[in-house]
Amino acid sequence: MSHSIKTLFLDIGGVLLTNGWDRKARQAAAKLFNLDYTDLEERHHLTYDTYESGKLDLDVYLDRIVFFEKRGFTKEQFRLFMTSQSQPYTETIEYFKKLKKANNLQIGVISNEGKELSEYRIRKFELNSWVDFFVVSSFVHLRKPDEDIYRLALGIAQVPAEKCAYADDRHLFVEVAQKLGIRSVHHTALSNTSIEFEAMGLSVK
Repeated sequence: MSHSIKTLFLDIGGVLLTNGWDRKARQAAAKLFNLDYTDLEERHHLTYDTYESGKLDLDVYLDRIVFFEKRGFTKEQFRLFMTSQSQPYTETIEYFKKLKKANNLQIGVISNEGKELSEYRIRKFELNSWVDFFVVSSFVHLRKPDEDIYRLALGIAQVPAEKCAYADDRHLFVEVAQKLGIRSVHHTALSNTSIEFEAMGLSVK
């Protein structure tokens, strides 16, 4: 099929997989490990941006939010709980694999995630078997909605913005990409996203 889109950028959490460590997961962790959720949440918000930016590792992040005092469980037990929260959106992943093949697309990820969680998720769900490159906040020390992370992705792709498309579940991130000339979709459901991509000339058929 002939169309203008050459590269497709995708978010991970909320598009390909469940969010890695969102409010729901933190609430579940507080309940399971008998933690003060209000304190956990405050500590998380004060330090998570630094973790996502790759300026501290998961070990230090956990020291700050949970293990600043003695606990009746280990850091490894807590890490295992964190990783267990990640689940794939299998139908969506299969759709994007087919879309890539049918349209000869280059696929790049643009994601805000901490290094250890991101590496686990990429490996566990074999995203690197079909995604061509990953621009992850903790790898590049830039976070969405910083325009520079999108510019970096465009530089790696070596494709003009107008020949790129993007899907993200956060409306603000979509708006920023659109202002840079990237044709962007606010992903809320696969049915809607596939219709919007078809309008761009991208079809799995």
